Amino acid sequence: MPGEIPSDERVTRSDLGALWAKMYEEQVRLREELRRLEEEQKRGERGARDHEHEHEREHDREHAQEHEPAHARAHERGHRFAKARAWATTHRRATAAVGVALVVVVLAVALFVRWMHSFESTDDAQIDGDISSIGARVAGTVAHVYVEDNQYVTAGQLLVELDPTDYRLAVEQAEANVAQAEAQAKAQEPSVPITKTTNATTIATTGGDVTTSAAELAAAQRDDESAAARLAQSEAQNKLAQTERERAKRLVASGSLPPQELDRANAAADAAAAELASAQAAVQAAQAHIAQQRARVEQASTKAEEAQKTAPEQLAVTRATVASRQAQAKIARAMLERAKLDLGYTQIRAPVAGVVGRKGVNVGDRVQQGQQLLALVQIDHQWVTANFKETQLARMAPGQRARVSVDAYGVTYDAVVDSLPGASGAKYSLFPPENATGNYVKVVQRLPVRLRLLEGQPGLERLRPGMSAEPKVFLP
Repeated sequence: MPGEIPSDERVTRSDLGALWAKMYEEQVRLREELRRLEEEQKRGERGARDHEHEHEREHDREHAQEHEPAHARAHERGHRFAKARAWATTHRRATAAVGVALVVVVLAVALFVRWMHSFESTDDAQIDGDISSIGARVAGTVAHVYVEDNQYVTAGQLLVELDPTDYRLAVEQAEANVAQAEAQAKAQEPSVPITKTTNATTIATTGGDVTTSAAELAAAQRDDESAAARLAQSEAQNKLAQTERERAKRLVASGSLPPQELDRANAAADAAAAELASAQAAVQAAQAHIAQQRARVEQASTKAEEAQKTAPEQLAVTRATVASRQAQAKIARAMLERAKLDLGYTQIRAPVAGVVGRKGVNVGDRVQQGQQLLALVQIDHQWVTANFKETQLARMAPGQRARVSVDAYGVTYDAVVDSLPGASGAKYSLFPPENATGNYVKVVQRLPVRLRLLEGQPGLERLRPGMSAEPKVFLP
């Protein structure tokens, strides 16, 4: 049927072209029909004029004959009715054609309005994709460059290689440090049980010294008691000997005793005095020995207390020393791993598959850590960023179907609305607008809507970020 629009809601540009083609064909056909009807109308008008002239002549004859006014009026009405009937007869097909044309035009306008409200489109859109900046993780001199601009690379492919000599030497030095630190830690490990044994031995020895010193003090005290008893005995004997000598002196002086007895009394008194002096010396020696043994006991007790007190501390210090050696060994191993990583970083590989672009590195260049060397465009994951006006988002929602026409190839791809933006594009700009200051002019804002291209479509691999596109989102 001419002017019919496909029933599918997703009316495309080709469907609109077919509709206009059908309408054009219908217009041509109607023009030909109108020309044919105009020719018939002209022939009918000529016949109607002849008939009218004939009727007028007949009427004039009748009027001349009768001269009656009522009959004239009736004749005039009949003449008009006959004239209208003749015009309707000659213009019937033209009237029908005009009616059909009006219906077609109204239907086309209605369908066109409905089609215009079934989608939202914009020419402010482009293909987008992830662009990775590949940089150096360590400083060095570029030894090899294995890629060129616009070259496709796979994930893990070697891109650039730096001179690894310095980093290889750093690995060897780190390995030597690890060996030294592990040897020191291993040598220090037995010190903990050795310290435990030494502390136990010291505690036992000092405890034995305390016991021995106490026993010796007790013996010295017993010797002192014995010396004191001897001193008391010597004092008594000396006192008796001195008394006997005095008595002997008086008796000899009186002549009661012979002088020999006085000599024996003097000798006995001197011996008793000497014995007393010896006993006193023995007592002093015993007391000095007691004092010495007490000092030894105190010294042994102090050593025992110190051994008891310092043993845990010495063990803790030893354990801390062992832990420190082990920590140094761990640090050395970490430094070795870091040196190995730095050596591995001299080979710069592609983190993902993509196309190389903006290469700015050559053999012999001196690069610094973090310096960008090239860009990698991930063409395997691309989408469309469509900047729709805010007035076009009223019925737009994620999941709606869309068609995207790419200007570069003239190809249309199927897509869906992936997500709506969180803010307008102006809010993400470097200098967002401040409507609270200055003169305010209302401007329709644009918001970047993300469209996801459906996978499996031919030609997706030819798309590149930045290509202009014209998306069309079909609304419910």
